[in-house]
Amino acid sequence: MKLIKLIVSVLTLSIFTTSFGNASSAYTGPDLSGESLTILGPWMAPEDESFRDVISIFENATGATVEYGGSDEFEQIINIDCQAGSPPDIAVFPQPGLAANIAATGCLKPLGPDVESLVRSNYAAAQSWIDLSTYKDAAGFDKFYGVFYRVNVKSLVWYSPDNFEDNGYEVPSSMEELLALTDQMAADGNTPWCIGLGSGGATGWPATDWMEDIMLRTHSPVVYDQWVSNDMKFNDPRVLEAMDFFGSIALNDSYVNGGAKAVATTDFRDAPNGLFTSPAECMMHRQASFIPAFFPEGLEAGVDYDFFYFPAYADKDLGKPVLGGGTVLTATNMNRVTTEFMKFLMHPEAHERFMEKGGFLTPHTGVDTSKYASDTFRGLHEILQQATTFRFDGSDLMPGWVGAGSFWTGMVDYTNGKSAQEVADAIQASWEAGE
Repeated sequence: MKLIKLIVSVLTLSIFTTSFGNASSAYTGPDLSGESLTILGPWMAPEDESFRDVISIFENATGATVEYGGSDEFEQIINIDCQAGSPPDIAVFPQPGLAANIAATGCLKPLGPDVESLVRSNYAAAQSWIDLSTYKDAAGFDKFYGVFYRVNVKSLVWYSPDNFEDNGYEVPSSMEELLALTDQMAADGNTPWCIGLGSGGATGWPATDWMEDIMLRTHSPVVYDQWVSNDMKFNDPRVLEAMDFFGSIALNDSYVNGGAKAVATTDFRDAPNGLFTSPAECMMHRQASFIPAFFPEGLEAGVDYDFFYFPAYADKDLGKPVLGGGTVLTATNMNRVTTEFMKFLMHPEAHERFMEKGGFLTPHTGVDTSKYASDTFRGLHEILQQATTFRFDGSDLMPGWVGAGSFWTGMVDYTNGKSAQEVADAIQASWEAGE
C-alpha cells in the first residue's frame, strides 16, 4: 500500500475550520428526516452503548435514523456482506490493512475532499491520519476512504512516581536521557525494565511493539512505511539495527526483571507487577495505554503509577513520532446521510460525548479536554497533540502470517538466543513464501 498526500485548497480548509473550530458549540446538521443509515463495527458492550449515545446526537439534530450493530466477528461478516453485495452503509474497521483490502475490491467508496478537509483541519498530525486512510481502489488509484475515530497510544513508559522520587530519578525527555537513566538505575542496583512477551498463542507481540517504536525513532516515517509494506526487506540492515537496539535492553540480565531468560516466558499481563512490589522489582514498563487494566487492584492513577512518552532522540531530526492504533470508519454507500454522518464525526461533540464515557482517545484538536473521564486520558491526549507523526501498529498492517505469525515467533526466538540476522532472514522468507 503506497500512501500519498492529497492537496486541499486553502479556501475549503478555512470554511471547515470555521465550522468545527469551537468545541463548545452544539452540532447542528441538515434535515434528513425519513433517511436511514446502517453501521457495522467491532464495538460490543459497553462501547456499543457509548457509540449509540454519540449516534443519538446526529439523530436528534437531523431526524435521520441510524442503526449500529456490533460483532466480535466483524472481519468475517464485512467480507461476506461485501461479496454478497449487501454491506452496511458504514463499516468500522479495527485495522486499516483490512480496510485497504476491502477498498481494493470496490466495496468501499472514497469519502471525497470535504471530509478529508475536516480531518486535515481538525486532527493533530493530520497528514498521518490521511495517509492511514488512503488506499488503492479497484482500478489501482489511491483514494481517501476513512475517518479515524477512537484511537490508542502505544509509545508509553509506565512507572511508579514514588520509586522515581525515592531514588532521585527524573522523567527523561529524550532517548539519550532514557538510555542514561537505564544505565544509572542498573548502577544503583535497581532493575530498569519489566518486559514480558507471553500471551498464549499470541506470545511475542509485545516485542513487535518495541520494534515498531524503535524503527520510528531511528529512521524516518518513510522507512517505517517501506518496512511495513516490505518495500524494504525485513532483513535490511536498518531492521537488524532496531532488533539489536531492543536486544541491548531485553537481553541484558542487569536491565530486565528476572534476567533475559525470563523475557519470553513472563506473561505480558504480569510483567508490570514488578513496578509495585516492595522493594520494586523493576522501574519502567513500555506498554500501550490499555495496560493499567492489568495493574494490581486498588492503585490510583497519577499517584501509584504514571506514564511518560517513550522519547525520541534529541540528536535525530525525526520529530516526535507516536505509535498506536485505532478504528477507521469507511463508507460503502456515499449518499447524503452517509456523507453528513462522516462530517458529523469530525465535530467536537461527536468526540466529547464518548470522552465522557471513558475509554476514548482522540487526535481532534478542537475538543474540550475537560470532558475526558480522567487525567490519564488528558495526558494521553497531550501526547497525541504533540505528535509530529502517527503510525499504526506495523504488525497489524503486515500480512497475517507475518504480523501475527513469523514476526511474533521470530522475536521470541531472538530473546531465546537466535541472532538478529537469523530471525530477520526467517521472517523475510516467510513473507515471500506467503506462510
